Amino acid sequence: MSLIPQDAQKITAMGATVDFFKTIEDGLSTYYFDTSKCGPPAPMVNAMSGLQLLDEDSKLVMINHKKPGGLFPKIEADFNYEVEDLADGNVKVVFTKKSDAVGNTNYNDNKCSG
Repeated sequence: MSLIPQDAQKITAMGATVDFFKTIEDGLSTYYFDTSKCGPPAPMVNAMSGLQLLDEDSKLVMINHKKPGGLFPKIEADFNYEVEDLADGNVKVVFTKKSDAVGNTNYNDNKCSG
């Protein structure tokens, strides 16, 4: 069962290696991507691509095979994130842009180091 809504529209995210989708509800844009079947560095690459889409009125939903722990220190100055363990063993990470984001995220720093 996909966590990406059926009515989501496929979009282009620069530098992405998986499909991205978008929904709009109550003026809030939600972007989705699934890297649960991808190995490194695809989750990091696609997360950095997706994060560039965000503003204060949007969120990004990542479905992955595990918590992307190496990503969080790279983005924590500009983004909040919540991790939810899913019944199938995957995780869902929801990212939002901080209202006081300082713009320190280096979106080209998409390599895993672990």
